[in-house]
Amino acid sequence: MRVYHLLLALAKFELMEELQARHRKEQRDLVGRTTQKKKAATKKTRKGINDECEQLERELKERQNQEFAAFNGEAEEGDEAPAESGITSAEPTQTASDDVNRISDSLKDTSISEPSAPLTNGTLDPTSPSSQRKPNRQKARLARRAQEQEEAAAEAEKEAANMPNRREMEREKMSVEFRTRGLREQEIRADGHCLYSAVADQLKELGLGLKPKITAKVIAAAEDGDQDTDEQALPSYKVTRRAAADYISRHPDDFAPFLEEPLDVYVKKIRDTGEWGGQLELMALAKSYGVDINVLQGEGRVEKIEGTDGEEEEEKRKGMWLAYYRHGFGLGEHYNSLRKEE
Repeated sequence: MRVYHLLLALAKFELMEELQARHRKEQRDLVGRTTQKKKAATKKTRKGINDECEQLERELKERQNQEFAAFNGEAEEGDEAPAESGITSAEPTQTASDDVNRISDSLKDTSISEPSAPLTNGTLDPTSPSSQRKPNRQKARLARRAQEQEEAAAEAEKEAANMPNRREMEREKMSVEFRTRGLREQEIRADGHCLYSAVADQLKELGLGLKPKITAKVIAAAEDGDQDTDEQALPSYKVTRRAAADYISRHPDDFAPFLEEPLDVYVKKIRDTGEWGGQLELMALAKSYGVDINVLQGEGRVEKIEGTDGEEEEEKRKGMWLAYYRHGFGLGEHYNSLRKEE
């Protein structure tokens, strides 16, 4: 009995550590998601995005509190099934299944050795039916729960197999939009520079060159070097990266309210690293080059980012087209360049 309770206590301690580790990871992941959403928000959508982020944080906190309460109830009472805890998240359910299987396996491997000498003074024999009754009930209960969890997991896997392929659906919708709008897709390498590479391709396609209208010395030098094909010339995506970084640093009031970090740190990431670009960087590039950027998305919606401030007539404005994929690439979000059909 002592061996059994010791193993059970150790198993529950390990489960608590795993639960806490998963909660910390969920919190880090949520911070990353909400930060990206806030970066991509516009002045019109900022309030809605902030409310959505706060709601996500509340839901995560409530669910994690429920999981802790359910775990403690299981540790203290041992008679309530996991399904009664009120937790509906798929991930905690799968984790509970793994935990139950692990405890069940540990208990199956448990053995209690016979005493080396006869028991006296009324000591209860651990092999007697009365002493074995409770552990047997516990094993049966755990095995029953494990079976239920396995059945639920199999059902969830079956439902997932019947769900639509988002990647294929997005690609099909994009192809229809390309034909409707007379656009041809130019594939861009899927990495952290894809937005800047796609913008550079569009600038060349429009005959605008890589030198922005609002030119800093470093951008002008990079443009000259690129044209002279000097050995130290920068790739086109680095030129557009520096253009975006320079514009943001020159207009801090337009960008600082949307950032989760100091402006100079953010600008350095844009200029010198492979940090993904998003809504803020598109805005900076549109303003820097004086062009409208049309972003075609998977559901057929076009988001237009104006860079001319109405200074030119509509028919004289230069506009570029980008394709934005949310599901089509393994690394996540991706931008391709869209050229006009010849």
